[in-house]
Amino acid sequence: MPKKTYLCKTMTDRILSVRDLSISFRQHDGTMRRAVEGVTFDVMRGRTLGIVGESGSGKSVSCMALLHLLATPPAHIDSGTALFYDSATTDGDATPHGTDLLTLDEQGIRHYRGNRISMIFQEPMTSLNPVQRCGAQVVEMLRLHEKVSKSEARQRVLELFDEVQLPHPDKIFNSYPHEISGGQKQRVMIAMALVCHPDIVIADEPTTALDVIVQKTILDLLRSMQQRHNIGIIFISHDLGVIGQVADDVAVMYKGTIVEQGAAAQVLANPQHPYTRGLLACRPPLDCRPLRLPTVADFMQEGSDSQNSLPATPSAAATQQPSDERQPLVSVRDLHVDFATKRTLFGRPKQMLHAVDGVSFDILEGETLGLVGGSGCGKTTLGRTLLRLINKQSGTITYRGTSLDTMSRHDLHQLRTRIQIIFQDPYSSLNPHQTIGDAISEPLKVHHIEENALSRHDRVVHLLEQVGLSPDHYNRYPHEFSGGQRQRIVIARALIMQPELIVCDESVSALDVSVQAQVLNLLGDLKRNYNYTYFFITHDLSVIHFVADRIMVMQSGKIVERGNTDTIFNNPQHAYTRQLLDAIPRI
Repeated sequence: MPKKTYLCKTMTDRILSVRDLSISFRQHDGTMRRAVEGVTFDVMRGRTLGIVGESGSGKSVSCMALLHLLATPPAHIDSGTALFYDSATTDGDATPHGTDLLTLDEQGIRHYRGNRISMIFQEPMTSLNPVQRCGAQVVEMLRLHEKVSKSEARQRVLELFDEVQLPHPDKIFNSYPHEISGGQKQRVMIAMALVCHPDIVIADEPTTALDVIVQKTILDLLRSMQQRHNIGIIFISHDLGVIGQVADDVAVMYKGTIVEQGAAAQVLANPQHPYTRGLLACRPPLDCRPLRLPTVADFMQEGSDSQNSLPATPSAAATQQPSDERQPLVSVRDLHVDFATKRTLFGRPKQMLHAVDGVSFDILEGETLGLVGGSGCGKTTLGRTLLRLINKQSGTITYRGTSLDTMSRHDLHQLRTRIQIIFQDPYSSLNPHQTIGDAISEPLKVHHIEENALSRHDRVVHLLEQVGLSPDHYNRYPHEFSGGQRQRIVIARALIMQPELIVCDESVSALDVSVQAQVLNLLGDLKRNYNYTYFFITHDLSVIHFVADRIMVMQSGKIVERGNTDTIFNNPQHAYTRQLLDAIPRI
């Protein structure tokens, strides 16, 4: 396809100008569904454009189209231009020429993709090659676009690893992705995005799965790198708190269109569109503990007014605090869980990691006990050990006074109906070859509940509606849903057994704020109506403030602070707790 160039008569610091971008996807029945409609925005050198919206609003699709990363078919770009202004190519009047990225063929776009425009993807573990060392992957990117020797490329990558504040660059260079933490993997992705000195970096939800401390570090790093290299950033997120920390300009997307756009300070301080006001109100507040969170639907209904943007009325503390009369449902005493990080030639442990180090606590019946801490502190290990999905080295775990160690295989099988877990990663939690209806109803079959197929179907459909999905989704497959929708499916599967205890392992971390509010409201309603007990694991302190009756703070396998939620937030005693609270993104 021939390359089109245009003259830009506007500001010379404009790098990218997208106008009237519309994208459709071909459906199974052959019809075309419009996913993006008339999107228009500019990216300026040295500034950050924040694109915010719910899952499926068209944020990522719009940016992936610029780099030809959408499969065609089923995707089809119906209209629009995306003019990239190359400052190195000017006419006699020093006016930059614009190259329409959408008209380039595959060979033409390769000059821009990864070189002039790079992308930091949402999930670094699936974006990095698991069988290739981290350094080699960044070297490959550099040598693909620039003619440099292996030794020179290695030196440049090591310098960049140091610049993005990776500890021990030499060691990270020779490490595989699974050998480093989530925050370190994200820094490797940032280094890969910056290695060719691009003009624009597209950051697609780069901090979604990170704890607040690592998130703050990554955001500060991106801002520092932007100022150092004068690059333009498109920051895609569903979290307005994060957008408020990094963005100079904001574009709010709803159902494929931009409904509000402008300077970040103006849009966030005085939102005009009901959808923007809804996104702001859906975030769990830190100054009160409401009984329910407002949702976007509350604002999009006809007749809704600006009063809906106010926080919900705080509930009485007594309705959320555990009673002294409640009995422990689960008791943990002096729990130790170790992992071998190095082994001898014969497979014997040589070096051990104390993932859970002498932890003791009770989970009271009908309460929500929150567990918060940074990535790698042992939160998930502790949660899975409670369900005997991970074996402990020592300590005791009792459920209603019965030790899990003394349970037979049959008793443990029955216990699974009363204790369920909502896993963190919705992508690996669902069988890609199984419809979601079958996935949710499978526990009913395994435990011989609701033997009648029709009754199982009705129960699943009712639960789908409860978690914000449609009955029409019953026969669809996981790949047909967004990440947020898949997480709702996983939550529905855990709730189908109506368990007594639910371990929520980062169960809302991948959800946009509106869906997050729906799910948190749902979990709260179930707790009040059915007296469910939750062990809620998360790195999001605003969420833990809303849901938890009591909080435990975990660091390096140990509980460093515990207590009433309001007490912890108002008067933290441990330095690590104060560090976590200070890192919460605020608008």
